Amino acid sequence: MDSFSNILKNRQGVKPIKPPAYPWQDLALRVICDLGIPGFKRGAVFKVCKIKPAQQIAIALNDTKELCRSGAKWKYFFKIIDQK
Repeated sequence: MDSFSNILKNRQGVKPIKPPAYPWQDLALRVICDLGIPGFKRGAVFKVCKIKPAQQIAIALNDTKELCRSGAKWKYFFKIIDQK
């Protein structure tokens, strides 16, 4: 078992991960993770999640998972969200 000073020493080098400030940011991170969205499209996902209602994003995410079994799911997600 480590002493308290060793625990504090090891903790100083680690930066804590901040939780999302808004619910739409958490939703955007879930979409990015679930669909494997590439880095250059992350900003677009955050923008869509900020503008559109959460229910509409959730429906588009579920439709994408259900209808697009393989390939670039993120492209299909943007097509669905653009139509609604």
